[in-house]
Parts: sequence; C-alpha cells; structure tokens
Amino acid sequence: MPVPSASSAEPHSRRPAPPGLWRDADFRRLWAGQTASQLGEHTSLVILPLLAVLTLDAGAGELGVLRAVGQAPILLLSLFAGAWVDRWRTRTTMVLTDAGRALALGAVAAAGLSGLLGMPGLLALAFAVGALSVFFDVAYQASLVRLVGRDQLVRGNSALEGSRSAAQIGGPALGGALVSLLSAPVAAASGALFFTLSFLSVRRIRRTERMPERPDDPPRVRRRIHEGLRFVAGHPVLRVVCLASAAFQFSFAATMTVYLLFLPRELHLPGTVVGLALAAAGPGALLGSLLAARLPSRFGYGRVLVCAAALGDGAFLCVPALHGTSAVTVPALLAVGFVFGLGGQLVNVTIMAVRQAVTPDGLQGRAAATITFAGMGLTPLGSLAGGFLAEEWGLRTGLLVTAAGMLLSPVVMALSSLRRLGRELPAPQGTPPTAGRTGAPDLTRET
Repeated sequence: MPVPSASSAEPHSRRPAPPGLWRDADFRRLWAGQTASQLGEHTSLVILPLLAVLTLDAGAGELGVLRAVGQAPILLLSLFAGAWVDRWRTRTTMVLTDAGRALALGAVAAAGLSGLLGMPGLLALAFAVGALSVFFDVAYQASLVRLVGRDQLVRGNSALEGSRSAAQIGGPALGGALVSLLSAPVAAASGALFFTLSFLSVRRIRRTERMPERPDDPPRVRRRIHEGLRFVAGHPVLRVVCLASAAFQFSFAATMTVYLLFLPRELHLPGTVVGLALAAAGPGALLGSLLAARLPSRFGYGRVLVCAAALGDGAFLCVPALHGTSAVTVPALLAVGFVFGLGGQLVNVTIMAVRQAVTPDGLQGRAAATITFAGMGLTPLGSLAGGFLAEEWGLRTGLLVTAAGMLLSPVVMALSSLRRLGRELPAPQGTPPTAGRTGAPDLTRET
C-alpha cells in the first residue's frame, strides 16, 4: 500500500511525461529488477527451510524459529527502513540490498557445500536476507514515484504487483524444484542468481533522483520515524488506509489459522488439495493486477476499493457452509481462493496508488513503512486469536467469526472519506516537515 512527488501536483510543468509506460526504459529496468528480486525472495522462502531440514536435520521447533527469524525484520526494521529510504537514493538502496542478499545466499551455498553451515549461521543469514528485503521493498515502492507520470501510477503499480503475484505463485514451486533437481546448497546459489540479475537491472536506471535538501542540523532517525507516524495518523486518507490494513491483517491471520485446520480436519482434505486451495488465490491476484490498471479510472478509486474489499473478503464467508464430498467442496474452495485473490490484489494496487498520490516525496518511504508496520504488527495477535476461537468455539464457528471479521476492512473504508475518492488521484497535501524541496524528477509517479 508508494507516492508521487510534490512536483506531481504540477502536472508536467517542466518536462512532458513519457509517451507510454513500457516505452520508458528506466521503468522497464525497475520492473525487471523488481521481478527478479521477488523471484529470489520467494524462492529463498522455500530453499532456506528445506536446507535446514535436508542438510541440518532441523526439527519442527527449529524450523519454526528459522521462519520467525526471517520474518522478524518486518516488525523490527520497517519504520527504520522508511526513514532511511526517504533520505537516500532509492536506486542506491536497491542495488546495495540486492548485492547483500546475493552474497548472503552465496555464503549459505558455500558453507553448505563445504559442510561448515550450522543452524546459528543459517539463522543469521536468514535474518540478513529478510532485513535487506524489507529495505528493498520500501525502496522500490518509493522509486516508482520518481520514475513515471502521475497518470501512470496505477498502471505502474499494476505491473509491479503483477510480478509480485507471479513470484508468489511460481517462486515456492521453483524453489522446491531447484532443491529436488539440484541439492539444497546449490539451490541457494541459484536463488542468489536472481538477486544478481536484479542488481544488474536496477543499476542501469539512468534517471537522476533529486534528493530533498538536507537541513544543516538533520533530524535524528527517531524524530524522522515520529514524523512519518504523525503524518499517517494526521492524514484523513492514510489514517483510514492504516486502520483498514490493520483490521484486515489481524482478521486474515486469525482466519488462516482456523482455515488451515478446517480443511484437513473438518472437510478431511489431503495435503495436496489444501495446497491447491491456497494456490487458487494466485491466478485471481494476477487478474486483479490487470483490472486495477483500468477499473479505478472508470468507476472511481473509492468505489473500487470498497467493492473489491467486500467481494474478496466476503468470499471466505462461504467456506464454513461447505459440507459433503470433495467433488463439491474442492471446486468451491478454488472459487473462493480465486475471488479472494482477485479482490485482494485489486485493493492492494489501487490503495498503493492512492497512498503514493497523497504523500509528498520526502515521506514516501516512511508512509509505506508505517502502514506496513501497523498492519503486519497485528498478525501474531490475529493468529493467536484464531487458535483460541477454534479451540473454544469449534472450527466451523471459529472460521465463521474470523471470516466475518475480515469485513471490518471494507466497512472502515465505506464509512470514511476514502469511499468518496473519484476517478482522479488526489494531490499531496503539504510537504514533509523536514524534507525541504522534494527530490522527484519533474514526472509525477505512482505507487
């Protein structure tokens, strides 16, 4: 959920927008680099756990710790990453994080092949990969604002989010295939190749970023983080985005905890079918990315956000009603997953464009990081709540309650000013308190 420059409010006053998104060489380089980076990130999410199991004979507890360590940087570093990205060139940040992740996975491969890899080392490298991924993800969202015109924000986000969805679908399968065909350490080296490709693509971006003027007495990181929090909390649109994201992430975490128990225990489905039901969201997300490039400008941003969220989140209310044989339940689950993926991705792309459009350039990274922190920070509590409800009320009732909770997100949006957004993206309101002049080129950009 990334933004245009302050100069974006003056459409094309100094330099005309490129004639077409895909004719912009710098956008193509960003897209190619982000695509390779997402593939590397999502293949490593499978390769590193398999490496721990197959090479280090890790047990269930150790595997859980490994996954938690890899995810911890989202909570620990998101706000800091936002403050960092707003003060440095996004291209530099992306290049350095790509190089760091390639080296980390290369170190995993070398240590694994030489027999020197242990669980402590793998945990440290997994944390490093996760931390660098947090910085890259914040940077590429902020970078888009400085590369494309305001009228191309949604299309640019649609392309980037489509790549991310494809990586989420194909990355885990590719990671598993690499481990099966090669060995786990060699598969880690193959994952490093994706980050190297991203490094080579992003470093070829030629457009110069004009950075915000730095005051003689630059504020400390804590103050800059506070400015980002205060900006999001004080902005009527971003405040609603933050609340809707938090409501969704909490309820979704609770729903998935019950859902993953409901399918095998209540519907008696085998593991392969459970995986298929989860994967059905991927094709829906790809379609959602394509629709997000056109629907908001035709029907209005607010209407698309509310309707897509209600459609996607409401689809899960059908699951507790399922009974009977797999011939009935499996097609229904696939349909639910597809609709959920479609609505969810349509919301993601659209709300990212809105967020970027209302945020001044000097606060792009911090706004993105603040909303990510607020939303993802509630997922552990949501998971605990889902487990508690499943135990106390049973799987079917627990799933009904948690799925209904997901509708809090579209309700929050429907009752707010977000619902009234029209067919044009709103302009930034004010400039960052310490940014001075913003550093985006004359082109407006999109999230």
